[in-house]
Formats: sequence, structure tokens, C-alpha cells
Amino acid sequence: MIAYTMVGTQDLARAQAFYNAVFAEMGWDVCWQDEASISFGKADDLSFPRFFVGYPFDGNTASTGNGVMTAFRVTQAEIVNTLYNTAMQAGGSDEGAPGYRPQYGEGFYAAYVRDPDSNKLAFVVYA
Repeated sequence: MIAYTMVGTQDLARAQAFYNAVFAEMGWDVCWQDEASISFGKADDLSFPRFFVGYPFDGNTASTGNGVMTAFRVTQAEIVNTLYNTAMQAGGSDEGAPGYRPQYGEGFYAAYVRDPDSNKLAFVVYA
């Protein structure tokens, strides 16, 4: 089980606004926050993996990795569509509009976005 994922940011307030919008649609909570990072998940469930966004610990500029992506599995294509639209309205950018991706398996439906710091996210539903 994954305990948490963390992505970097150059602007925590901007990142928080983006992730507040996206994770509110998923029913996630702000679980912890300080001046350097914020985590999201299920506040009352410590076994639920957390997602952190924050300034890099080493003080260097945050950057994205080529081929690095966090995928969030949801239960319905309509949720993928809603999350994609929410991400676009919250300052994200398109990396692949919602749709079926048969090359990844039967019924695989996904959308791909980048947050305002160019971290890549996917919203997926599959059997």
C-alpha cells in the first residue's frame, strides 16, 4: 500500500487552490498543512493514502519528471469528466481529454491533466 505521494510546487497558495478544487470533487479532506506543504486524503482514515504538495525539502526549484504521473482511480466515467473539467477551471492544463483508451485495456476510460506546476495527473476508471 502506498502511504503518500508528494509533488513539488513553486507557489503553495496556487497549488492549494488547484488541489482544493480537484480533491473536493473526490470527497477528500485537507489532512495537514504548514507553511511548506499540504496533504489531502481522508482525515478520519489513517490507512487511506495521502497526497502532498509542497516546496522541495532541499530548497531547490520544484521540477517535474519525464514519465512521472499520479493516477487517481474513480468509479465512473462521469467522475473522470467532472475531475477533468474541475482541473481545467482551477488552472490546470490538458494532457489528454476524457475518453476511452482501449490500448490500456477494455473499458479503460481516462483523462490526463497537469497542475499549475506541470505535475501530471490522471483520472481513470477501469474494470
